[in-house]
Amino acid sequence: MLDIQFIRDNPELVAEKSKQKGYPVDIPQLLELDVERRTRLTQIDELRARRNTLASELKQGKPSDEQIAAGRHMKEEVATFEADLKLIDEKYQRQMQGIPNLIQDDVPIGGEELSVEVGAYGDQTTGAEDHLDYMAKRDWVDFERGTKVAGTKFYFLKGDLALLENAITQFALNFVLQKGFTYMTVPNMVNSRIATGTGFAPRSSEQSDEYFLEGEDLSLIATAEMPLTGYHADEIIEEKDLPLLYVGYSPCYRKEAGTYGKHTRGLFRVHQFNKLEMYAFVVPEASNKMHERIRAIEEELWQAIDIPYHVINIASGDLGAPAAKKYDLEYWSKVDGNYRELTSCSNCTDFQARNLNIRVRRQDGTIEILHTLNGTAAALARSLIAIVEHNQQENGKLRIPEVLRPYMGDRSEI
Repeated sequence: MLDIQFIRDNPELVAEKSKQKGYPVDIPQLLELDVERRTRLTQIDELRARRNTLASELKQGKPSDEQIAAGRHMKEEVATFEADLKLIDEKYQRQMQGIPNLIQDDVPIGGEELSVEVGAYGDQTTGAEDHLDYMAKRDWVDFERGTKVAGTKFYFLKGDLALLENAITQFALNFVLQKGFTYMTVPNMVNSRIATGTGFAPRSSEQSDEYFLEGEDLSLIATAEMPLTGYHADEIIEEKDLPLLYVGYSPCYRKEAGTYGKHTRGLFRVHQFNKLEMYAFVVPEASNKMHERIRAIEEELWQAIDIPYHVINIASGDLGAPAAKKYDLEYWSKVDGNYRELTSCSNCTDFQARNLNIRVRRQDGTIEILHTLNGTAAALARSLIAIVEHNQQENGKLRIPEVLRPYMGDRSEI
C-alpha cells in the first residue's frame, strides 16, 4: 500500500505510474473518498467529545429532559456517522489496495516484450528431448494419476527424479545458508490480512491466483513470500538487528489464472510445486543494494549447477503490484531455443511493510516503515526442467551436475 499523503501530494504521478504497470486506478475518486472519510472521522470525534462533556455535566445532578434528549440524539448521530464511515472506509480500502507500488526509474516502460537483458551466462545450444517425454519414458513423472487424484496439472514425481528434486533443494538450501540466511519452514496457509498485505492484487478478478478455503479466513499460499512477509506484521524491529535474512521452504499452490497463451507443457505452470524462497527485511536506504545481492546469489547458485541463463530487468507492464523493480533469471531452453523463467527477485520497497505495519526503530529513536525484498533460490519444478534439458547423455542416462552429486549418493548419472 502506498502512503495516502504521498498520493494526495502526487496524484498525477501515482496515476501515471499505475497506468505504466497496467493497473486501472481512479485517483480522483480515491481522493474524494479520502476527504469523506476524514470528514466523518472528524464529525465522530467532535460528537464523542460533546457526549463526554454532557456526561460530565450529568454527573453534577439529576439530568433535565433536554439533556437526556440531547444525549440520545448524539448517540444516534454517532451510530449513523459510524455506519456511514464503515461504508466509506470499505470503498476507500478497496481503492487503496488496487493501487500498485511505484516503479523505480530504471524499470523499462511497456509490456513484457520490452524487458531488458542485463546479464547472461553460458552457451545457447539446442538439441534436447522435451522434458515431459524424457521423464515419462523413464517413469519419473505421472500426470495421469495426478489428474485422477487431484485434477489436471497435478502430478507425482517418482524414483530418481524425486530424489533429484530433493538434491536440488538440499544444495540450494546449504548454498543460501552460507550467504547468511536463516532457514524457516512456514505455514502453508495465511489469513486474508496477510494475503492482502503481501499486495498480490490481480489486475482483474479472473486473474486471482490463490486457492481459498470456503468458510475459512484462509488461503493456500502461492509462495513462501506470503507467510514470511507476515512473520513480522505489527512489529517494530531495531535498526541494529537489520537486515533480517530468511529462506523459507514450502509447497506453492496456484490456479495459474490468466495464463492463456503461455507455455504450460509438463511441469511448466502446474498447480502445486515446491520452492525455496529468500526474503529480506532492510532499512530503506539499503534495499537497492540488497536487491543486487539477492540477484547475485541466484546467479552464483545457477552457475554452480551450470545452467545457461540470462537476467532481464522486467518491464513495467509485467510487474506485479508489490514490486518496484524485478529481475527474472531465465534459463536457455535447448528444446525451444528460447529463454524460459527459472527464478526471480523483487524489491518491494515499503509497499508490503506499510500494509502489514512492519517498522524499524532507528538508532535516534525515530520509527519508519522498512523495506522488504524476495528472491527465488529454486522453484523445483522448473529447476528439474532446466537440469533435464541440459544434462541428457548419448547413453540415455541423465548426467547429475557435479554440485548435486553429494546429495544423490555420489552418483554421476541416473
